[in-house]
Amino acid sequence: MRLLALPAFEDNYIWALVDDEGDALVIDPGDAAPVLAATGNGLWPSAVLVTHHHPDHAGGIAALRARWPTLPVFAPEDDRIPDATERVGDGDTVAVKNWRLSVLAVPGHTRSHIAFHGGGADGPPHLFCGDTLFSLGCGRLFEGTPAQMLASLERLAALPDASLVCCGHEYTLANAAFASAVDPHNPALRHRVEEARVMRQAGRPTLPVSLASEIASNPFLRVDTEAVRAAVSHRLGRPPVDRVETFATLRQWKNDFRA
Repeated sequence: MRLLALPAFEDNYIWALVDDEGDALVIDPGDAAPVLAATGNGLWPSAVLVTHHHPDHAGGIAALRARWPTLPVFAPEDDRIPDATERVGDGDTVAVKNWRLSVLAVPGHTRSHIAFHGGGADGPPHLFCGDTLFSLGCGRLFEGTPAQMLASLERLAALPDASLVCCGHEYTLANAAFASAVDPHNPALRHRVEEARVMRQAGRPTLPVSLASEIASNPFLRVDTEAVRAAVSHRLGRPPVDRVETFATLRQWKNDFRA
């Protein structure tokens, strides 16, 4: 079993979980071209998984189904993903060949956003979380509320620590600048920033990353820590009324942040 991060557009990753025979689960193909190119190296799509409707995650499905008309496409209940063949939601299981992935509803970035957790029988589970959780960050709230997004992030954070976070974009170093402004004395964050910097200098993706690393370093998963609460209190000029306000303030601060 191997995991491929196929670059697309400026900073997207299309994920491919490939078995020993070359069959692959393809996750969030916003562009068909990288997937079609990978077939020249022996990759053969067995199914497509889609986390949400945004074109940079779902825009390549039609072209892939034109190439493979029987290709199953697992997607959330959302009419904005018209090429889906199988609708899945919270608590469902996607079973393709030897892969088994649980479906989790994670609204916030979009109202119907889902994540997939699992993989094959061997190795740590994979977390395909689209634009909900990023390394050292989280997605913008286009259709959901801060309370929804916080609850979604906490669902993901409750998964096994060894889970490999496979998110939709290479945002790690940009997120690192903000995270370091919020939580500058966090040694786990410092380690992750240096690790990511070395990876990017070598031309490598900073992903996947363990969920344990994110829990230790990502401020959006650390809203209850003294350091993050203190930073938010300083930003507000008063203590936050509750943890949802802590998260909402953090998210708006990130929206406005310029390194």
